[in-house]
Amino acid sequence: MGASERQRELRRRRKRRHKLAQLKGKLAKATQSEKLEIVRKLREMSPGAEKLIVEWELVEAGR
Repeated sequence: MGASERQRELRRRRKRRHKLAQLKGKLAKATQSEKLEIVRKLREMSPGAEKLIVEWELVEAGR
């Protein structure tokens, strides 16, 4: 029997949190083009992407 919907939801949330931490770690050394790629991935992955883009000061990179 498969996992309950709640377990799937929790797994997706944990994976998203882990991936966001990886992207934030890469941000310090990122070039401008890499920052654009990070912005694109954030928008695909997270429903709160615009808030993260502002918090991570990627507003200029995302334009």
